Amino acid sequence: MASALTDKLSRLVKEMRGQARITESNVQDMLREVRMALLEADVALPVVRDFIARVKDKALGQEVLGSLKPGQALVGIVNAELAATMGEGVADINLNAQPPAIILMAGLQGAGKTTTTAKLAKHLIEKRKKKVLTVSGDVYRPAAIEQLKTVTAQAGAEWFPSTPDQKPHDIAVAALDYAKKHYFDVLLVDTAGRLAIDELLMAEIKDLHATLNPVETLFVVDAMQGQDAINTAKAFKEALPLTGIVLTKLDGDSRGGAALSVRQITGAPIKFAGVSEKIDGLEVFDAQRHAQRVLGMGDIVALVEQVTKGVDMDAAQKMAEKLKSGDGFDLNDFLAQLQQMKQMGGLSQLMDKLPSELTAKAGQVDMDKAEREIKRKEGIICSMTLKERKHPALIKATRKKRIADGAGVQVQDVNRLLKEFEQMQTMMKKMKGGGLMKMMKRMGGMKAMKGMMGAGGMPKLPF
Repeated sequence: MASALTDKLSRLVKEMRGQARITESNVQDMLREVRMALLEADVALPVVRDFIARVKDKALGQEVLGSLKPGQALVGIVNAELAATMGEGVADINLNAQPPAIILMAGLQGAGKTTTTAKLAKHLIEKRKKKVLTVSGDVYRPAAIEQLKTVTAQAGAEWFPSTPDQKPHDIAVAALDYAKKHYFDVLLVDTAGRLAIDELLMAEIKDLHATLNPVETLFVVDAMQGQDAINTAKAFKEALPLTGIVLTKLDGDSRGGAALSVRQITGAPIKFAGVSEKIDGLEVFDAQRHAQRVLGMGDIVALVEQVTKGVDMDAAQKMAEKLKSGDGFDLNDFLAQLQQMKQMGGLSQLMDKLPSELTAKAGQVDMDKAEREIKRKEGIICSMTLKERKHPALIKATRKKRIADGAGVQVQDVNRLLKEFEQMQTMMKKMKGGGLMKMMKRMGGMKAMKGMMGAGGMPKLPF
């Protein structure tokens, strides 16, 4: 997420923390670097100027407590002002209306409106326990209506049919009537987009807004657009009373400028962020937590939420009981750990939420290579028989050749997996005997973390 901006600002955070005292000179030097980092990240110039002025004013007027290092105070100011720029805390979606509560999705083509509509439907079903209906008013883009039908089914919501020969106004009226008659709590309306702002687009969405009188009008913007996102935000703000913003593609290698600019340009709070392509890849946006991630401080709360959501607690409990009882750790258990990691979003999403200092100390791990390694190991184990997984000692030369052919890998890859499994099995025995803490102390701190990384950076410990 905003990797270039995060890299620059996290380096600055380390330098700031080392400052013995705050002076006008070192504040000016720090602000010059921050300004360059923000401009390179495509943050709008007026936003940069306002941000720098606020930080400078507070930094030079800050009365630093005796017990607090001045450098840490400076980091705190930058963190607080970043959060303020993006909206201070969490802005929840408003459903306080006579059902159905209507949510209008607006934005340019390619920003991810249709997928975001389905993600929001899933969020409302799972988190708010609502009965949700979706409808597409995009009669121009080929297959837009069918795309919404498909992703709505994945979200577990209901889809209202429409056809390209209908007018968006008529579609909206029919969908609203259906939603009322069938007692839906929420109606999500996906609208048409264009590659650029034009009069037809704005006239159409104004008419839809007047017809539906939505409780929420959400502006969907691609976080990778940079300055273009700002210009688009201005145009939609002038045309519609926007109530919130959804940032998409925050998991991409974006420069991050949109996240820091759109809230101040539109005056509307950022309510959601798209963090993956999966149907559940939508997070409620928390400005404070996002500011910490941009500064390289990580987001431990989000990490815990992601792990908790992805972990099968029953399976984890059974594994714990198995280890405690001394039953053998076999390749079925190893496979289960790999699959748990996939359910948690993979290594890249987990590492993204860790503080930059931890990820740097853990070594420069190629995440793409690590993800491929996990899939390769999963394929190798799945090419084994149940008996072989239960009793790995049976796997000799001829079996290894068969397994390698079945998984499409080399025999050396099978040997490597079996060796890593043996190392993990040894570690499990030490855990059973209560020797884990002793082992960690002997290995020492981050050295232990590196020792737990296998080929391609794949962790050897279960998650």
